Amino acid sequence: MEAEKFMRATIYLFNVSVLATVFALSGCGRNQAQKAPGAGSQQALPVKTVKAQAQSVGQYTEYVSTLKSRNSAILQPEVEGQITRIMVASGDRVEPGQPILEIDPRKQQATVHSQEATLNSRRANLELARKELERTKQLASAGVVSKQALDQAQSQFDAAEADVNALEANVREQSVQLHYYIVKAPSAGIIGDIPVRVGDRVATNTMLTTLDKGGELEAYVYIPAEKASTAKMGTPVQIVDDAGKKLADSKISFVSPRVDPQTQLLLVKADVPNTDRQFRNDQLVHARVVYQQLDKPLIPVTAVSRMAGQTFAFVAESNGQQTVAKQKPVQLGEIIGNNYVILDGIKPGEQIITSGVQMLADGMPVAPQS
Repeated sequence: MEAEKFMRATIYLFNVSVLATVFALSGCGRNQAQKAPGAGSQQALPVKTVKAQAQSVGQYTEYVSTLKSRNSAILQPEVEGQITRIMVASGDRVEPGQPILEIDPRKQQATVHSQEATLNSRRANLELARKELERTKQLASAGVVSKQALDQAQSQFDAAEADVNALEANVREQSVQLHYYIVKAPSAGIIGDIPVRVGDRVATNTMLTTLDKGGELEAYVYIPAEKASTAKMGTPVQIVDDAGKKLADSKISFVSPRVDPQTQLLLVKADVPNTDRQFRNDQLVHARVVYQQLDKPLIPVTAVSRMAGQTFAFVAESNGQQTVAKQKPVQLGEIIGNNYVILDGIKPGEQIITSGVQMLADGMPVAPQS
């Protein structure tokens, strides 16, 4: 019994000692937590910032445009017939008057020879009528023939002379027509595709080839009718590639006075320089019509974050005690270099956070670094 009492007393004292130790440690922890300066406050995240810079940017709409040359000609024959020779190849450079192809001239040559033979016969008749008129005049002056016979001889001579004059004009016309059986280059340039072949029969509406003299082109741009009031002479136009890279600068040089009644589109033209021949006739390009120049802020692309289809940027702002990250929805424009044009949401001069954007939250303390 004595041993059992001693054991219970020992266990009781041990439990009291453990509880006293736990309470002592807990109180020490509370005292240290109360004494630790700044415990429980959120530390500021170091971030890099840049100032949003305003820049003049264009408010534009991009259209698909066709480039056309005012120095390009479509060659068609003046006569019908069968092609007997082609003297050039596609891509050849030709000079003015250089023969390009020949259409069989034999039928026309036969016509000219026939007309010339007929002309010679009519000239003989004219000479006979002239001699007959001279004899009749002499006999009439001697009183041998009547005035009626003289008038008749004069009439026959006039008719023969008119007949000869008409045939001479016809022969000249047929001879000129004979020259058209050799198709010649109207000016210097480069021969395009030649779709016809030797042996083909061509008509006056058949395209033989094209002749490109080079030089500047015209961009044909069709804009919606509601944009008609903003498209004016001198409005800037930019020719860009598929990636949006600018290839050439131009201005509107022609505005159509009417809108197409079927498509409700307005035709405008812009001269496109082509000294290095980077463009081709009938080429499709992207044309940006810059309707207005606006001053808009630019921010780096790394400062933009996306969430649920919305784009945001963080701005470093002071709330009076510390600097915090303020999340702002932004409307993005085009990319210029490594910067976005901000159409709405950011003002010029605001400090844009460019690093650690994915770790930021609205109102989170930050420590801006230059």
